[in-house]
Amino acid sequence: MNTRTAAIEELERRIGYHFADRDLLERALTHASVGDGAREVRHNERLEFLGDRVLNLCAAERLMALDPDSREGEMSRRLANLVNFHACARAAHRVGLPDALRLSASATKVGARKSDAVLGDACEALMAALYIDGGLDTAKAFFARFWAEEFEDLDAPRSKDPKTQLQEWAQGLGLPLPRYQIISREGPAHAPVFVIEVEVEGFAAERGEGGSRQAAEKSAAQTMLLKREGAESAPETDQ
Repeated sequence: MNTRTAAIEELERRIGYHFADRDLLERALTHASVGDGAREVRHNERLEFLGDRVLNLCAAERLMALDPDSREGEMSRRLANLVNFHACARAAHRVGLPDALRLSASATKVGARKSDAVLGDACEALMAALYIDGGLDTAKAFFARFWAEEFEDLDAPRSKDPKTQLQEWAQGLGLPLPRYQIISREGPAHAPVFVIEVEVEGFAAERGEGGSRQAAEKSAAQTMLLKREGAESAPETDQ
């Protein structure tokens, strides 16, 4: 038995599920780099598309069950913390997915096996494969087991920068990524002041400033996050 075959057996053992369709499992574990884009190589990108939807359903259902009185905005923020590629990558590590993943030699050489983006996508593809092969209850059981740690820290303070938080918040609402644009750049070359505006579809744009473009973008993102948090926490009034 080779190393990867052993890794796949270990992955199934951890999941507690044996795939009837072995080709489906292999496809879920095959990165697009294999075959350098050759059509005959069936990789996991299409499964990733389905798995993202299955994951969002499992997470949303669990969030509603845990706190029936949560506001939609609060649930959206929590959902974004559960379904982003960092959370998926952590779940991938818990299930032993890195060693079972099939990658090209070139992708392995540049560290793709350790990439959160690659592992997150593969984890979503695996969830889709579980859904197809074993049904929704199987996918839910996988989510409940390997996302359990994410729920333990769901409301813990996050160290992510404001741009990442804003992006995940927008994605949690199913919106396009935030858009940033420079409004002005003033001051001398050694001490510039940037003013940046950030837009999220359906919400008022907000501005921030800083001594670099990156700092101004973070300031704008933070302003929007604070405005949204304030709006969602405001008491409801009768119309």
